[in-house]
Amino acid sequence: GTTMKTDTADQHWNDQWAGIEQGSKWLTPEEDVKRWAQRFEPGAKVLDLGAGVGRHALALASRGFDVTALDAAPEGLAAIDAADLDVTTVLGRMDALPFEDQSFDHVLSWNVIYHGDENILLKTIAEIRRVLQPGGTYLGTMLSKRRLPFERDKYVGREISRNAWVFDAPGTDKIHPHYFCNAAELLALFSGFEMLWLEDREHEKPGSYHWHLKMERL
Repeated sequence: GTTMKTDTADQHWNDQWAGIEQGSKWLTPEEDVKRWAQRFEPGAKVLDLGAGVGRHALALASRGFDVTALDAAPEGLAAIDAADLDVTTVLGRMDALPFEDQSFDHVLSWNVIYHGDENILLKTIAEIRRVLQPGGTYLGTMLSKRRLPFERDKYVGREISRNAWVFDAPGTDKIHPHYFCNAAELLALFSGFEMLWLEDREHEKPGSYHWHLKMERL
């Protein structure tokens, strides 16, 4: 039988990047990312996994780090190339990273890896672990289960496999699978990592809970 592809949200995001406007929130680096990068060694090799239009890749490159930006949506990568800041751009998928083992000191993946089912997510986390140096750090976000009731109040949703939900919300990326987890489930997913920092934070919209997490590769 054929298995359903679940990591399809890049189709939505490719269209978003094609129509991006100056001043968009997608162009401003997160405070968490700036704080994380303060502790990097000079010239650190950093992977921005799911880089979008490069708000983090470009900010990190402008601070002198050796940055690689990977995304499945070519429109975003074209925007990064156009900025001409010496970022290496790579078209690829998060669950099959085209890099050698231990080729990065740090990996960033902001609002990316939860776009898929648990199978895709586990493969992606294994790939992040593989390409990180031991002692290297991972900074990222996941969707919290605290968010689920809010989504279900707004849209008709169904759980397609454990913790992976799709919603009847045309014109948004919620028609593509999103993975929601609690803290214990999150820790179990990240085997081979030590948790350094974890916070369940509500973003701009009520109920928009995201886990913010920093891990160290063992």
